[in-house]
Amino acid sequence: MIDLAALASLRAVDHHGSVVAAADALGYTPSAVSQQVKRLERQAGLDLLERVGRGVVLTRAGRQLVADGAALLAELERIEADLHAGSGAVVGRLRVTAFSTAVRGIVAPAARALLDAHPGLVLALTEEEPWDTVDLVARGQVDVGVAHSWGDVPLAVPEHVATHEVGRDVADVVLPVDHPLAGRGTVTAAALVGEPWIATPPGTICREWLERMHDGTGARPRIAHQSREFDSHLALVAAGLGIALVPRLGRAALGPGLTTLEVSDPEPTRSVLALHRRTQGSSPAVAATLAALDAAWAAR
Repeated sequence: MIDLAALASLRAVDHHGSVVAAADALGYTPSAVSQQVKRLERQAGLDLLERVGRGVVLTRAGRQLVADGAALLAELERIEADLHAGSGAVVGRLRVTAFSTAVRGIVAPAARALLDAHPGLVLALTEEEPWDTVDLVARGQVDVGVAHSWGDVPLAVPEHVATHEVGRDVADVVLPVDHPLAGRGTVTAAALVGEPWIATPPGTICREWLERMHDGTGARPRIAHQSREFDSHLALVAAGLGIALVPRLGRAALGPGLTTLEVSDPEPTRSVLALHRRTQGSSPAVAATLAALDAAWAAR
């Protein structure tokens, strides 16, 4: 009979591309993952992995086993969640990933509260971009993901993944206190046309929203500098190198030389979402995590 725990390890190797990376994601040692895959090969009577350079890939039989076994693993996950729900125990290992400002703003305090309240729970936290978070949750590599969706920028979520809105976050324009627009309180996107922007790289959700914010103005944002980290945006603005659109969630305190403006028409608002697979809907650990995120949001 096929060992389902070993099948989960094989799926992780397929997704992460190596035994070491799979072991890190699962919280096992590389030796344990290798032994599980070898046990699965003995049970199947077939080679499931083959070496390619320094890495490994699944054989045709391995890919077939992972694809056909997906439903079994999903059902096992549902059974485990129902089992824990029957006892009410918040226990086990929960993998959580979130975008950077959520890690700083709500995930860190939520994780502390969870561990204090539930000693039998083990958390593994990682930081990822929203699109990657959705994929990781959908594939079973993460249990709870925190992502965001800006305005009308879509965040495609598969049907088997459930969403829970934690809150709605607003971004402000950060600029030097001696900037001509400082002190207005609120501006429209049209008033910002031609300003040098410090922005996240192309392909990020925040960059897409900045560009869409300029729709209807007849101009595109003039990107002067790029950085992935909002803390770096604040430093660049403080140096007089441009202005930036920075969310309030997880934002560091502004220095004495910086101020903010609210933007209207359109207002840069994002929905902060917690994601989990529907098969884990009855899990007390997942429910406790969602509640802790809600509490951390309310306490900001």
